[in-house]
Amino acid sequence: MTIQELKTKNLILFEVISGSKSFGLNTSTSDTDIKGVYYLPKEAFFGLEYIPQISNETNDEVYYEIGRFIELLLKNNPNILEILATPEDCILYKHPIMNLLQIEDFLSKLSKDSFAGYAITQIKKARGLKKKIVNPIPKERKSLLDFCYVFGVNNEESISLEKWLKKQDYKQENCGLMKVSNAKGIFALFYDKNKNLGYKGIIKNKASNEVSLSSVPKEEKQIAYLSCNLEGYSMYCKEYAEYWDWIAKRNEDRYNTNQKHGKQYDSKNMMHTIRLLQSAKQIITTGKLNIRVTNREELLAIKAGAMDYDDLLEIADHLIETIEMEYEKCNLPEMPIKEKAIANLIKIREEMYQ
Repeated sequence: MTIQELKTKNLILFEVISGSKSFGLNTSTSDTDIKGVYYLPKEAFFGLEYIPQISNETNDEVYYEIGRFIELLLKNNPNILEILATPEDCILYKHPIMNLLQIEDFLSKLSKDSFAGYAITQIKKARGLKKKIVNPIPKERKSLLDFCYVFGVNNEESISLEKWLKKQDYKQENCGLMKVSNAKGIFALFYDKNKNLGYKGIIKNKASNEVSLSSVPKEEKQIAYLSCNLEGYSMYCKEYAEYWDWIAKRNEDRYNTNQKHGKQYDSKNMMHTIRLLQSAKQIITTGKLNIRVTNREELLAIKAGAMDYDDLLEIADHLIETIEMEYEKCNLPEMPIKEKAIANLIKIREEMYQ
């Protein structure tokens, strides 16, 4: 089922403009994000075609089935609570039955972990992104050979395998390796200049994730020892894959903005992190959620990269500390009243399926 089918069949219960426009943080370049709630046709809901969520290809239009919507409200999911708390001027359509769902019935102490916890996750994400920006990984992929070192040659210090091969005018394909007992990652290194002994080389090919072992005649004597940092290579492969996946999927406009302000962090990510923490503080201290911000200029300045990263982390840490302190004297219920939410869900379904 598509979003267009939801609209054609009049299955929409709630539809809002979300994101920056609902927060009051939109600028001339802001996109319009749409969120909504729908119910399924009776035969689909009772049959085998339950669809909890429908979105478009770019994921800037997302609609939740009413049961899934209430399920996430009960968990105090930040995105879902913000949909229900959408300001009147951003509501595109609201079926009268949706008045059964009031934001006050769902706000609870769970919001401390759902809002602040999500914000902390975003801080970690921003740190990871900063690492990617500051430490770009070259496109040419390293091989396991780059994590190998040679030692035990004329009492000299260890040297990278690449330099050693070049110095000796050797080829890795002509090398043979044997494990050294009780020495993890250490191998005896042999060389067959004429390639008559059937050595398998150090690695089979550039994509190999382990060294090759060879059968070595007893009379052959090792010429050196090889140390292979397999754990380091595995970590590099993971970081390489993550980095180039990020390159492929990153929002270029957003990336260029980050490059332009030169603060080496995702400023939009940090703006929303601070906003989420401020929302968590608002819920814990007032028992209410008003998503239209009152500090637009401050938040947009963060988005523009006007603040240093460490200063933003200090603000975030202070907000988290305040939330923890206020949580102890908070009057919110431990969690929403599940029975009431389920009763309202049943009432909505019964009315829509009459």
